[in-house]
Amino acid sequence: MTMTPLAWIVVMSFAGGLLSVLVAAVMAFAARPTWVPILISYAIGALLGAAFLEVLPHAIEAAGPDKAAMNVLVGIMIFFVLEKLVLWRHCHDEGCHAHEPHGHGHGHSHGGGHDHGRSGLLILIGDTFHNFVDGILIAAAFVDSTSLGIVTALAIIAHEIPQEVGDFLILIHSGYTKARALAFNLLSSLATLVGGLLAYFALSRVESLVPVFLALAAASMIYVAVADLIPGLHKRTELRATVQQVLLIAAGIFSIVLAHPFAEHALG
Repeated sequence: MTMTPLAWIVVMSFAGGLLSVLVAAVMAFAARPTWVPILISYAIGALLGAAFLEVLPHAIEAAGPDKAAMNVLVGIMIFFVLEKLVLWRHCHDEGCHAHEPHGHGHGHSHGGGHDHGRSGLLILIGDTFHNFVDGILIAAAFVDSTSLGIVTALAIIAHEIPQEVGDFLILIHSGYTKARALAFNLLSSLATLVGGLLAYFALSRVESLVPVFLALAAASMIYVAVADLIPGLHKRTELRATVQQVLLIAAGIFSIVLAHPFAEHALG
């Protein structure tokens, strides 16, 4: 299959955004709420697997271990500050619990419902920004290599689905109809394509930025998994839940290991 990096970016950004929203819609409307923690455990594995087994090695190869490690460290700090800014901005009252079990990307998790519509709007703004960043990360990976791009896009889709399920539940809880929640989420998912296209044209001109964005992609995946998603799993301490979580995280990692040869094979 001979596709240009640009064609891959368009297909994966568009399909990824669309797929994650539609799967999330089906799950939010039909599935039991108990499925969300299962999805989140799997997403943690997929994110950590992609970060440590795929994206980070490429970032080290492109920039050298010292520079790549520094870029990842700076990235983690940036995401920490971004999350703080979001929490400062939206937590006026003392009893604000920023992390709810549905776990969202860069700190846009909100309890929702009690402010009738406002938390839904915040979720949409946060989700649009998040999708835009995902598009940039997908583009940076495809500019580096097609197989890395495929694996990165798959990992992003894996963590988008539980996040989108959580977003749907919050939008409906905030008073949106199911049809409006779906329409707004689909519009928001187009930001992935916009981010991907803008990044492609910028990165193809400034080749030296690719290793930096790869390191930021790794930092983003590690931060989302460790800071946003894992704390939600600790709310269930019983042995059965813990074993299930460990197995699902391992399954997420294993799917990235399997995705690598599949991505190579897809390239012929």
